[in-house]
Amino acid sequence: MNGELMHGIRFFTQEQDILSALSVACGAGDHIERALDGDCRESSVFDLASVTKLFTGLCMMKLKEDGLLDFSRPVLVYDRRFERLGDITPEQLMAFGVTVKTPARLDACRDREEALAALFAAEAGERPQRRVYSDIPAMILKYVIEAAAGMPFYEYVKKVILEPAGMTETWAKVPEERIGDCQDYNREHRIEGTRRILRTDGKPGVPHDPKAAMLQGDTGDLCGHAGLFSTMDDMIRFCRAILAGKIVSADSLKEMAVNRTGKLLADGTHSQYLGYQCYVRHPEQYWSEIPVYMGKEAFGIGGFTGNHVSVDPARGLFTVFLGNRVKNRLTVVVPEAGKELADYGLNPDGTGKIIWDDGEEIASSVKYVHQKDKHLHSAVMQALGVSAVSCQW
Repeated sequence: MNGELMHGIRFFTQEQDILSALSVACGAGDHIERALDGDCRESSVFDLASVTKLFTGLCMMKLKEDGLLDFSRPVLVYDRRFERLGDITPEQLMAFGVTVKTPARLDACRDREEALAALFAAEAGERPQRRVYSDIPAMILKYVIEAAAGMPFYEYVKKVILEPAGMTETWAKVPEERIGDCQDYNREHRIEGTRRILRTDGKPGVPHDPKAAMLQGDTGDLCGHAGLFSTMDDMIRFCRAILAGKIVSADSLKEMAVNRTGKLLADGTHSQYLGYQCYVRHPEQYWSEIPVYMGKEAFGIGGFTGNHVSVDPARGLFTVFLGNRVKNRLTVVVPEAGKELADYGLNPDGTGKIIWDDGEEIASSVKYVHQKDKHLHSAVMQALGVSAVSCQW
């Protein structure tokens, strides 16, 4: 295992107890480095969470390349059930160009049928200035893909991504014999205002994301925003296949990485920098999902469960983090009015531990994403011998 990577990993798994497990791999050309620590093995199966959106975006680009999908035609052309979307196009959904809302919270619905009805009733909503990222566009794009491809979404994912890349350990429904390899994402703790929430409903092989858990569950009917499970070996294959042009063309990759949303706002801050169902490099590195050693053609995304994938076709680089920041961890704190993290016993950077209602000491993974540059991406730079890229464009 690579020593630099292991040192960075142990900040999260041992020094601060932020994650229960973390596996890291990175590559430059044929040079690949990897390491892992905590409650995981090389055979461990991770819930990819929002990293699934990269697969959705690539499928959309492949359909466009093959002339099976017109990004400029209304979604209604592909699926009449989304009648309330009006003239909204697949391109707008890919680029987070519109805000789309459902009439009810999907994870609060009584069952899958009610949640599907709410999704098909989605319509345009008021667009925020700064945070435009949302799960709903990808959830709708699943059905656009199915209509254009003429097959279930997961089957198309297999056809154009998994099989060309040689990925045999990535699933929407984890095989029974591999359930024992699945990471445990149970006992997630959250503080939202005056509410203290403990989730004990997690099941191996069922997406942690509550919307995907409602719509996909263990059916294998893959959602567009979350729902894939994979191993580190397969995610390395995924990244290498992207860089080798086995999934979509170089032009399509460039198109995915174009900034579609980021701009300077009147208060001197920036809105999110997003491409086609992915993040692109942000001018303020603190807010960037893309590491400092990747440039303007790079794209990537994180997953709530503790994951990160970024790829830079121009530099031939990739980085994958597969982690578990959920198992018996405090993942979210939305302070009550007038309170700060310190009022809950946490450090300003989100690290620390709290005492839960039952007296158990719970480690925090709050704000863990902002620790990645210093402790993981810096280790990747050392391991691969790459340097930072200026974000002046």
